Amino acid sequence: MSNTSTPALTHVSEEGLPSMVDVGDKALTRRTAVAESRVWLPPEVLAAVRDGELTTAKGAVFQTAVIAGIMGAKRTPELIPLCHHLLLDGCDVRIRLVENEAVIRCFVRTTGKTGVEMEALAGASIAALTIYDMCKALSQEMVIRQTRLLEKKGGKHDIG
Repeated sequence: MSNTSTPALTHVSEEGLPSMVDVGDKALTRRTAVAESRVWLPPEVLAAVRDGELTTAKGAVFQTAVIAGIMGAKRTPELIPLCHHLLLDGCDVRIRLVENEAVIRCFVRTTGKTGVEMEALAGASIAALTIYDMCKALSQEMVIRQTRLLEKKGGKHDIG
């Protein structure tokens, strides 16, 4: 008994095998996505914050995480097997402290045949992992709490 209201998974063939979506017939459109990751920072990590920047023996944490997030967005197809290679028009990663959390936002833009949600999610995630890596000597109690898509525009469905 099949449920016709359940949407089909786009990355699974009729035979149930992994499959890359064919976007060959889609039109080029402007596509954007925004994703966010949050990293909870314990007091010993927050003590290293000066003028809104975390500084450790490894260097300026947020500045390094921004670069890592951009690199992560650009390399998403190497990390997620069925993602298409996209020419990104732009990628911005911004990090700010909100109480005891580093809030990372990754903004990605392209003109293409498929969306950039995964690139935004990967960029935010890699930036969060970089913060963890650079601060783990201060504390391993940090928690990467949440990574989520905030907004997607272009294509069939807009979110946010």
